Amino acid sequence: MTYILASASPRRKELLELAGLPFMVHVSHAEEILPPGLAPAQCAEHLASIKANAAAQNFQTACIIAADTIVVIDGAILGKPKDAADAARMLRLLSGREHTVITGVCLLNTATAQQNIFSQETAVRFYPLGDEEIEAYVRTGEPMDKAGAYGIQGKGALLVESITGDYCNVVGLPLARLMRELRINEK
Repeated sequence: MTYILASASPRRKELLELAGLPFMVHVSHAEEILPPGLAPAQCAEHLASIKANAAAQNFQTACIIAADTIVVIDGAILGKPKDAADAARMLRLLSGREHTVITGVCLLNTATAQQNIFSQETAVRFYPLGDEEIEAYVRTGEPMDKAGAYGIQGKGALLVESITGDYCNVVGLPLARLMRELRINEK
């Protein structure tokens, strides 16, 4: 089976390389539109499915791996910040509190059109953050391309008091679960 990662994320690429899975990268460039009324996990799963189906158009026999990670606090979804002010707003919202990171994954077999869609949730608690700490972190530029305006695998690790669940899920791909799902699908 040929595996295709439908993502431009260097973090997802690194995780799949860590797992030893042979794969190629093909960015889907899918338009990410959400229908109204979806729960947060359904949003992440829906976006992953959109990405997988867009990438699938280019491969007749492959397993497309697509994912979408969101941060949820108080029922609100935090995507990638629009600008530095938006990143600071998100970090102030997360300061001293627990939030949930949800990664939706879609595995799509292009030969059979069979999809396996699932999501993983991880609870993350931030230390209380002062304005200077938030501004200094935003100035690094790291928050700008990450859901919730932080990267746990980078300088954002300094903001995190604790996590409950899968660390890789917070990075952007629930690796252990993904590898198990791939084994199940190959049987």
